[in-house]
Amino acid sequence: MKSGIHPKYHKVLFIDSATQEEWVTRSTMTSKETREVDGEQIPVIKLDISSCSHPFWTGTMRELDADGKIDRFRRRYMTKK
Repeated sequence: MKSGIHPKYHKVLFIDSATQEEWVTRSTMTSKETREVDGEQIPVIKLDISSCSHPFWTGTMRELDADGKIDRFRRRYMTKK
């Protein structure tokens, strides 16, 4: 293998923003935010959705509306009866 062309593979802490589930795994992703886990500083990656909160895996529907786009759509296109 050529040296210097492969990304660094290290431990990463993933956090699901919807459920606050946390798990440590290995990845090439990195972040400026870190947290100490078992005495080791690990980069933190925050996810909007994962298998912990995705409707397909959980069987429950929910709306993720961080920017107010759903409300804006409903105001614009819902007709008054």
